[in-house]
Amino acid sequence: MDFEAIETAARRQALALAARAIEQRLNADTSDHAGPSLDCECGQAARYAGRRMKIVQSILGELKLDRAYYHCLHCSSGFYPRDRHLGIEKTCFSPATVRMMGTVGSMVSFQEGSQLLGELAGIGMDASQVERGAEALGDEIASDERLHTGPLGEEPLPPTLYLGLDGTGIPMRAEDLAGRAGKQPDGSAKTREVKICAVWSAEARDSEGLPMRDEGSVSYSAAIESAATPDTAEHRSAFAERVLREASRRRFREAQRMVVVADGAPWVWNITQDLLPGAIQIVDRFHVKQTLHRTAQAIFGSTGQAKQWATARCTELDDGKLSAIVHALRPHAADCADAVRCRLYIHRNRHRMRYPKFHKQGLCSSSGVLEAGCKVAIGTRLKRSGMHWTLNGANSIIALRCCRLSGRFEDFWERRNDPIAA
Repeated sequence: MDFEAIETAARRQALALAARAIEQRLNADTSDHAGPSLDCECGQAARYAGRRMKIVQSILGELKLDRAYYHCLHCSSGFYPRDRHLGIEKTCFSPATVRMMGTVGSMVSFQEGSQLLGELAGIGMDASQVERGAEALGDEIASDERLHTGPLGEEPLPPTLYLGLDGTGIPMRAEDLAGRAGKQPDGSAKTREVKICAVWSAEARDSEGLPMRDEGSVSYSAAIESAATPDTAEHRSAFAERVLREASRRRFREAQRMVVVADGAPWVWNITQDLLPGAIQIVDRFHVKQTLHRTAQAIFGSTGQAKQWATARCTELDDGKLSAIVHALRPHAADCADAVRCRLYIHRNRHRMRYPKFHKQGLCSSSGVLEAGCKVAIGTRLKRSGMHWTLNGANSIIALRCCRLSGRFEDFWERRNDPIAA
């Protein structure tokens, strides 16, 4: 006796019976014929033009649905009231199927998603269908994210909220890289930068008393979009607007202490100063240490002396002795461009590197949450070997992943399926 074969056959038959039952029930209900005419979106009257069949892929199998059709002579368009009610307008997939497509498309490659749907749900769907379905859902989420910027709740805020900004490159198709400068030997680009904003709290403490990210407190919002704004521009950059929306949703500016943690990129601090002028600004301490180690290698090469020099500078950094670091860099400025850049980096960000003071205040001084976000939200899905994205496709999947990882998918789904709730 092949138990697996029995299970599979029984499930297939049970789903087929359920599909027929739902199909018969829906087709027996002709209440979607609401009279000889209905209002069209153009403002004119659309006339009833009979009933028409549509095949819908559900998680139970194919459903053949009979629906009333209304056609407007004024704008030459038509609509099906039942499609709107069932959530299958402009798609041949049921809501539950769309949810599954979005789930697998946000987590694994589209080919792997196709295989998972077949093996786990018994839904036959090729990779291109998964791709179109997941990206379409991501587009909806991206539009929803721009519309719904109100606070997510009214529960008490933690005393301190952190906001981090960063960027990470993902591989793109050639058509979305045309004319863009990059780091290739010929000056071309192979990637586009995803800019990510994360908000979290860190009231928990580890065994050494250092701040730890609070479980479930992290939210993400990201896209391939510009953070640059010309001085003469009347509007903020697209990414600055994204940061503002996320800060509003998380009530960031209502916290007793606002802290922005990031690397030393000027665009980060320009956005921070513009949107969050009262926030405490901290340059990620580990990023500074990486810079010191790279500078040491540029000065001394890959030698023990370089390691010893970098270790001494990192100790000075932890102790708040920034002037000592600048003094140690000075003798190498004439011969090493990296030493000059490091000195300028320390000088420009010295007020953001007061780590002993930040430590006494119980503040995080590293952007580990943000680094993890770049890997979890972006890297594990969009930077896999052999992947090359279109701009629209990447932003769709990024929106989908950020929504799910931030715990907001169910709220979005409720709005999607209930226009009144939206």
